[in-house]
Amino acid sequence: MSERLAERSCVEFARVLAAKEPVPGGGGAAALVGAIGVALCSMVGNYTAGKKAYASVEKDVQDMLVRAQSVRMRLLELIDEDAEAFYPLSQAYAIPREDPARARTLEEVTKWACAAPLEMMRQVCEAIDLLEEMGDKGSRMLLSDVGCGAHLCKAALEAASLNVFVNTRALADREFASITEAEVDDMLQTYGPRAERCAASVAARIRGVA
Repeated sequence: MSERLAERSCVEFARVLAAKEPVPGGGGAAALVGAIGVALCSMVGNYTAGKKAYASVEKDVQDMLVRAQSVRMRLLELIDEDAEAFYPLSQAYAIPREDPARARTLEEVTKWACAAPLEMMRQVCEAIDLLEEMGDKGSRMLLSDVGCGAHLCKAALEAASLNVFVNTRALADREFASITEAEVDDMLQTYGPRAERCAASVAARIRGVA
């Protein structure tokens, strides 16, 4: 690919995603959704920073902005890393079944294909941490954006997990698969409910039932 997927316009990215093309796919979509989710956290922080009413949390907000930018940029990088990992996997499946190198090659590239979506999940977990904190300390005027970010990050977390599981299920190295799946399950069980609670808390406060 001559142009990074993350640098394409929204219209072009969606077009390619919809097309009969191998990449981007679910992994790239998950990374983009996560990046948008944490971008909403940054937006709230940027509207909060420098306001007298929030002077007591100014340092915390500035710290969150730095961390959120790092997460956002990393997730955007992972769109292309996920796509780059798919190519050797597709090539490996084309190796004739009678070729003795096929199984070893498939195993190696399948493990590599786990790396990007697993890293997406780790980054999205940090995004959820940030959204929770921003929900407590950010501008009340933009509370709904924190909730939107939490919903998007939960979706990104779950979507990325599927892109790990679809690869670990094909591995002969069951120890590697088990360790990887345990990390994924831990993130899902810990951060999925946290994102849900963050979004539910926002909804309750907006509707005046908190």
